[in-house]
Amino acid sequence: MTTPAAGPGTAGPPAGTSTVGIGWRPEIAGYVAALPGLRFTEVVAESVHLEHPPPLLMQLVERGVRVVPHGVKLSLGGAEPIDDARARHLSQCAELLRSPLVSEHIAFVRAGGVEAGHLLPVPRTRAAVDAVVANVRRTQAALGGVTLALEPIAALFDWPDPELTEAQFLTEILDRTGCALLLDVANVHANARNRGSVASDLLDGLPLERIAYVHVAGGAEHDGFYHDTHTDPTPPEVLDLVKELCARTTPPALMLERDGHYPPAADLTRELDALSAAAGLPRITP
Repeated sequence: MTTPAAGPGTAGPPAGTSTVGIGWRPEIAGYVAALPGLRFTEVVAESVHLEHPPPLLMQLVERGVRVVPHGVKLSLGGAEPIDDARARHLSQCAELLRSPLVSEHIAFVRAGGVEAGHLLPVPRTRAAVDAVVANVRRTQAALGGVTLALEPIAALFDWPDPELTEAQFLTEILDRTGCALLLDVANVHANARNRGSVASDLLDGLPLERIAYVHVAGGAEHDGFYHDTHTDPTPPEVLDLVKELCARTTPPALMLERDGHYPPAADLTRELDALSAAAGLPRITP
């Protein structure tokens, strides 16, 4: 039986007007805390020590900022069952942060006990869909009533002989699990650039009404490939894709990701303001 999908805004950012946020990282915790319009952020779940969570992060929770735990190591796309302890940690993070939503990637990161250290793409086959669905349901059992949003990744390669298009692959997983969609427009741009396809075509094929929130990030060209680095400024092409997405639907929130090479506060502010302008949303900066 298919579980109904979460409606827009029902489990993600606070209900009401769509908003812009930025990912919480220790290196920029002070900057994030000082944003006057911040209503939504995200923290890497594996970085949260349940007994000693970062005080600045918990202060955001007390302020009423929605903090979403974002997993990176569940390996939902692996052929092996997920590690139940990792799923429990994700659930405990949601409880600690009072979040009705968590997110993870449609990817695999380990096999046979070997850690890849990267989010690796899943073959777009029906057998792979079955494997992802089984692992998602195992995760949902650990989460209880907490909604799970699934994020398609940026991939530098595709497995041969796909049986499904990317839109078909993602939609079938969402339909069979009832999960929400975490749409990363930077990943959409990266995949289109590296495959020689049109980014907006994927937007046309996805169930955009299932979006819980949206990731936006920067990247860079290296050796003929576009790398989703999260350490570079958001390029104009990704902001243009934000405009295209927001012309089709109204995402509950759009979140800027930055995971290294943190720029001065003024640069982060300019990037957040550019994201707000592209989405047609109010600024959250001073």
